[in-house]
Formats: sequence, C-alpha cells, structure tokens
Amino acid sequence: MKSNPALTAQAPTVADHEPHPRRGGAWLRVAPAIFLLAWGGNHFTPLVHMYEADGGYAIWQANLLLGMYVGGLVPGLLIASALSDRRGRKPILIAGAIAAILGSVLLGLGADLFWLLCAGRVLAGVGVGVAMSVGTSWIKELSAPPFDLKANITAGARRPALTLTMGFAVGAAVTGCLAQWGPLPEMIPYAVHGLLNVVALLILLSAPESLAKGQRSSQHWWRGLRIPLVGHRTFVQLIIPAAPWVFGAAGIAYAVMPALVQDELGEWTTLYATVLTVATLGAGALVQNSVPRINRWTGGRALVVGLVLMTVGMALAVVAALVADPILAFVVAIVLGIAYGICVVAGLILVQAIAEPDDLAGITGVYYSLAYSGFLLPTVLAALLPVVPYAVSLAVLAAICLLCLGLVARSSTRPW
Repeated sequence: MKSNPALTAQAPTVADHEPHPRRGGAWLRVAPAIFLLAWGGNHFTPLVHMYEADGGYAIWQANLLLGMYVGGLVPGLLIASALSDRRGRKPILIAGAIAAILGSVLLGLGADLFWLLCAGRVLAGVGVGVAMSVGTSWIKELSAPPFDLKANITAGARRPALTLTMGFAVGAAVTGCLAQWGPLPEMIPYAVHGLLNVVALLILLSAPESLAKGQRSSQHWWRGLRIPLVGHRTFVQLIIPAAPWVFGAAGIAYAVMPALVQDELGEWTTLYATVLTVATLGAGALVQNSVPRINRWTGGRALVVGLVLMTVGMALAVVAALVADPILAFVVAIVLGIAYGICVVAGLILVQAIAEPDDLAGITGVYYSLAYSGFLLPTVLAALLPVVPYAVSLAVLAAICLLCLGLVARSSTRPW
C-alpha cells in the first residue's frame, strides 16, 4: 500500500527569492497579525449572553450575530486567496487587517443598532478569512527554504493552525474578562482589539513577501476562484466529510453548551461562556503539536482519531443537554476542543500535501470555508429551538458525525 500523503508531503522550495537575513524567524512577523485577526473573529463569542440579557436581542439574533461573520469569512477565504496568488500575500493580508480594525470600530459603536453589529461582524469575518487563507499560506511558505532552513515538513501546517487557535482563545478570554469586570463592556473589548491590531499591522509591514513575482498567477483573479484540486480524491473522500466538524465542534462547545446551563449560572453566564471558550480552544492548541506523532502512530490517520473524539463529544453533548450540568458541559468542551485541534491540523496537512505553490492559498481557502460552515450550527439549532429541543437536535448531529467518521475511516484504509 502506498503511503498516505499526510506523511510523505515534502516542503516545497521557494525559489527566486532573496533569502531573509533572519532565516527561520520571518514567519514571526506575520504571526501577530494572524493572531489578532483570529482574536477579532472570536471575541464576540463570550458576549452572546450579554447581548441577549442587556441588549434586548432575541436568542436567534444573538446567535445570528455569532455566525454572521461567515458572510465575510467565505469571501475573505476565497476571493482573498485568488487575489494573493496574483498580487502576493503581503498586500492582501494588510487589507484584511484594515478590514478587521474597521469591524471592531463598528461593533464598538453599534451596541443598539443590529444592522451595525451585523456589518461589524461581516468585516471581522473578512479579516479571519484573509488570515486563514492568505495568512496560512504565507506562514507555510515562510516555514520552508530559503526563509526557514530548520523547520520540519509539518511546521507549515502547525504554525498557522496554532497561531489561529491561540488568537481565538486569547481574544475570547480577554473580552470575557473585560465584559465581566470592566467598564463599558459593549465598547472597551473592541477598542482594545483595534489598538492591538494597529500594532500588529506595523510589524507586518516589515515581513518579507514569500510569493515571488515569477511564481504568481498571471490569470485574472476571478479565474483563480476555479480550483481544480477540490476534485482531488484526497479532498473529496477525506476533507469534505470531515472539515465542517472542525468549527462545528467549537461552535457547539462554546455557543450551545453555555445556553444549556445558563439557568444554573445566572449573572455568571458570561464568565462561564468565556471559560468554556478558552478551555475548548486551549485544549485544541495543546494537542496540535501532537498531530504529526498521531499520524505516525496511526499510519497517517490522525483525522480519523479526531473524528472519533468528535463523535464522543457530540454524544456527551446530548447527555449535557438532558441534565443541564455545568461540569459535564465543561467536559464536553474539553473533548470537542481536543477533537477540533486534531482535525484542523490533520486536515491542513492533507490539503498542503496535495497543493502546488500557485494553488496553495486557493485550496486552503476552500478547506477553511468548509470548516467554517460548521460554525453556523449554533444558529441553526437556536432557530429550531422552539420546535426541536437541544437534546434532539444534538442527537441528530451526533448520528451525522458518526456517519462522517465511517466515511473517512473507510477512505483512510484505501491505497493512495
């Protein structure tokens, strides 16, 4: 049997560049911007209860705001990736950072205006989309020669995934603490994010461009939206069934779990939601560096391991919905967080294994678009809540997750 591409992928050589004088550290100039773009995507999460309780928004409106940034995320992923293949990584990521700053300004000013909050969330989504597609590709390229002579072949997947996960977690933690104990919780968290993003943007200006002019696509950017790799056997049989569960797990853990136990927590719901968000993403961050080892131990089947944990976590979520116990909900968040961490890196390793330099950003954008489609699950479950209780809808999700696990496990046993 041929080896799995997750294990055999070689880091591509980036040619036609002037090597950066600080080889190995160039990616660190991009990381702060990626970190803060992820922060901007997730710092709304602990505030959902605040907008319901203090802002007077219905539960479906608050959950819609949570998922609204997917409307900016998908264009940020796909259009930005196509533009970066033609124009380079640096100018597109700078534009994404500016969009995120504007998004925080609108969110900070729009507490009483639903449409303004929606616009701010969309702009935050644009920033996250650019970070995930263009930023991931940029760090991947800066984690290979001539920019980094020491990084191993999985560093290009682990570094951006960990940076994004830490941004998601720290953003939620800081915002949740400011909202629980600080003044003006509807404004200050966004002001802090905007100011830090300006600092990261200044650091980003000194980062080297990784995509040389000779490697850039010569076609119009809209033609770059056509990505033939989505028909690749690895993508169809492994990535498509697994990707939506990546952020589906995160959404269930820190959007649905707090809603299940809010009657038990009262005024501490915002803080509890913050703890669950940090616990979920913290568990995901801690496990990400172990994914290459899991791949070695399982013959390249880390994605299957992640989906097994995902299915277990979804089944536990059903129990949590029935008993409404905050401790069990916390355990669910940890299990789903570990599953998220394994799946996001394992999927990214597979995607990078089948990609060439000129379509890396595009296929990465498609991967993250599929992954983020799962983040709409809390909105869907909240909309169904008047007729379908959480226990029932989560049981259906657990069954679907089990089905996807079977598909991925079966495909993982086939020769590649």
